[in-house]
Amino acid sequence: MTKQIKPCVLLTGFAPFGGETINPSWEAVNQLEGLAVGSLDSHIIHTKELPCEFDNALSELYKAIDKYHPSVVLCVGQAGGRVGISIERVALNVNDARIPDNIGNQPIDTKVIETGPAAYFAKLPIKRLFNMLKNSGIPAEISNTAGTYVCNHVMYGLLHHIETQHLDCQAGFVHIPYLPSQAAHHPGAASMANEMVKKALTLLLNEALAHKDDIKVVAGTTH
Repeated sequence: MTKQIKPCVLLTGFAPFGGETINPSWEAVNQLEGLAVGSLDSHIIHTKELPCEFDNALSELYKAIDKYHPSVVLCVGQAGGRVGISIERVALNVNDARIPDNIGNQPIDTKVIETGPAAYFAKLPIKRLFNMLKNSGIPAEISNTAGTYVCNHVMYGLLHHIETQHLDCQAGFVHIPYLPSQAAHHPGAASMANEMVKKALTLLLNEALAHKDDIKVVAGTTH
């Protein structure tokens, strides 16, 4: 008898970087492994820690996608200085690293994918997700830049992979603030508690599974 495999979503976080000893993305993501989400708990969350390394992060991400065949891939990264959950709209085909990655790579003005288009838009209903977080009392924004470091590299590579491999999969990226324990060492920096981040991520996944299409927005009525 063939064993039935439950549908799943893939949630990724990053290893610490830039002198930090923890990364809030992996601190939250790691604790959601095995959690059921979706209508009637239809999907299981699988998680993966990505190295903060150009190219190697994408290799690990692609392996996880090939392993799990997820319905949704949501990658999460740290953005110290941001004040809420940042739902990224667009990824650019550029690597321009302000600091070296964790193995010393520091690409300047190179392409993520040499033959790829200039940009990809997230394959998520971003305004629906934004409104849902806002209505749930969680600070959130729609961001039009994922930077030019490893986070943007991963978002662009993810969307390129889904496009070129013709995968039936929603995908995108969110940035989260420092944890309070990190912000204590960065005077004036915003922070968000781990429990709120975990709540936000589960809400995002539930909403994405329930609605592939974004809301229609009348000018001036939202964000």
